[in-house]
Amino acid sequence: MESANIEKLIKKYLEGNTSLQEETTLKNYFTKGIVAPHLQEYQTLFTYFVTAKEESYLKTIELSPLKKSKRNYLWLSIVASIALLVGVFVGKQQYEEYQQKQEAERLFAELSKGLKLISTNLQKGEQAVASLYTLENTVNKIVK
Repeated sequence: MESANIEKLIKKYLEGNTSLQEETTLKNYFTKGIVAPHLQEYQTLFTYFVTAKEESYLKTIELSPLKKSKRNYLWLSIVASIALLVGVFVGKQQYEEYQQKQEAERLFAELSKGLKLISTNLQKGEQAVASLYTLENTVNKIVK
């Protein structure tokens, strides 16, 4: 009966739905040493948590001063500033070239519009002159 209860608790534990009391029950069951054969695969999981809690690191840790890394941060900040300035300078030149191109395209469009207007007016004038020549030729024929 107890193993059926433990199996239900394991299923809940693997789904992440157990309470602290249920987890303590599972930990106690698997650390006692008497575990059902079909549940022994979970025993290493719960015994690991118990042994890991008891582990500690006893050696002293020597920390070296961070003077060298501060120097690296100084150089890194200088290089980043230079890169930023170069990026702004190049970006400004590219933007000015883009503006000049846009202005040239706008002026070209205006010039094309003006030339087209002149062309239509010259065609009207040419037609008027052609009609005058026709009228003059007709008058000359009548007069003769």
